[in-house]
Amino acid sequence: MWHDARALNATASALTALVALACIASGVWWLSQRPMFSLRAVRVESMYGLDLQHVNELTVRNSVLGKIKGNFFTSDLEQVRSTFEAVPWVRKASVRREWPNQLIVQVEEHEALGTWGEDGRLLSVKGDAFTANLAEADEDHELPAFDGPPGSEKEVLARFAELRGLFAPVRLVPVSLSLSKRYAWTVRLDNGMSVELGRELGKDGMKARVQRLVSIYPQLVARLQEGRIDTIDMRYPNGLALSSAALNVPLDASKPVKAAKKKAPTKTTKQT
Repeated sequence: MWHDARALNATASALTALVALACIASGVWWLSQRPMFSLRAVRVESMYGLDLQHVNELTVRNSVLGKIKGNFFTSDLEQVRSTFEAVPWVRKASVRREWPNQLIVQVEEHEALGTWGEDGRLLSVKGDAFTANLAEADEDHELPAFDGPPGSEKEVLARFAELRGLFAPVRLVPVSLSLSKRYAWTVRLDNGMSVELGRELGKDGMKARVQRLVSIYPQLVARLQEGRIDTIDMRYPNGLALSSAALNVPLDASKPVKAAKKKAPTKTTKQT
């Protein structure tokens, strides 16, 4: 009998505890649904304390607020984060609750370096291709143009930075860089010259070709004098090919090269 009474008391205690927990849960749920916990505000701010350049706080907040479901307690922060990261110019977002009815969203903006491909996308300084208003990106200066196979964005960005340093001794600046589907490189410079660098065979294959071009570039310019080089093909192992509307190659190789003002583009190969 004593054991039966003890078992009944234990069961009664357990039931009492369950009822109490159910009441507490019901009370918490009821309290969480009160109007005071409805989301009243979503504050948007920069993740690193910098001024937001392209993300308009008011516009973004108003456009996203209607997509947020739930209140202070029940809103899905991961869903809110994803919603903000879908906004143009937003690279990354983090969300936290602020008592009693506010969400704080910190965003990191993309910083555009140039255009990517032919579908109107941009390439950020961190190598991310993203979609935004191109007119907002080139307000101060024309952006460099980049292109390459899907997934090559960071590689193209790294090569662009390398080429800027390699062409610096002859005061030329890359304004366009593309990587073909066959992984061949082509760079266009600020003087209008296009350089075919080909596929990168070996660790420093492309670097060696550019250094070879830079070493003889002053001589090429001096020979052409008033003429501009249109294209240079550096894919030859021991030389190069160039084309220029001002290039006139004499029949007698001992005579100096003279510029022809109205001459169809011609190609020649220079052995180095």
